[in-house]
Amino acid sequence: MMRRARLHLPVVGAVLAAAAVACQDGARPTQTIAVADTADQVLFAMNYYVTVEGVRRARVEADTAYFFSPTQSAELRGVTVTFFNLQGAESSTLTCREGTYYWRTGDMHGRGDVRVRTTDGRRLTTERLIYSQERNEVESDTAFVFDSPDEHLVGDGFTSDPDFRRVVAKSPRGTVGQFVLPNQ
Repeated sequence: MMRRARLHLPVVGAVLAAAAVACQDGARPTQTIAVADTADQVLFAMNYYVTVEGVRRARVEADTAYFFSPTQSAELRGVTVTFFNLQGAESSTLTCREGTYYWRTGDMHGRGDVRVRTTDGRRLTTERLIYSQERNEVESDTAFVFDSPDEHLVGDGFTSDPDFRRVVAKSPRGTVGQFVLPNQ
């Protein structure tokens, strides 16, 4: 009985060594986990109204929305958000390729070809835009272009009110009325 155990011990050791080498050779799983695989809910052609005290503040539309309960967030693809003023009238529209909506805080992050157009003709383009409901601010830490009938502003980031009436820009360049901002 003892001889048999000794004979099998080298075979078992060789199998374990081969398994250890196989695990270290950089073999990767053949599949990756996609957002749709981990979402609690997936909605197509989503249309959602955000209200504050019974007044509609925004309509969030997305081609696809992936909802995650643990983080109380939704990853959105093909996004259009229509904002409404305090009287409930449309004030601006945002479009972007993708975004994240945090339903507990009301914050939203837009990413990829973000474009905002107000009803009075002002336009903003950037690659990333963050809306904070608590601070009632819109900000970006990336390059942007802002145009209105009498303004053309370019910069490396900004903070603004949602109506883009008070814009504080990083490294601003362009024209505001007849005032020309220096190139830096």
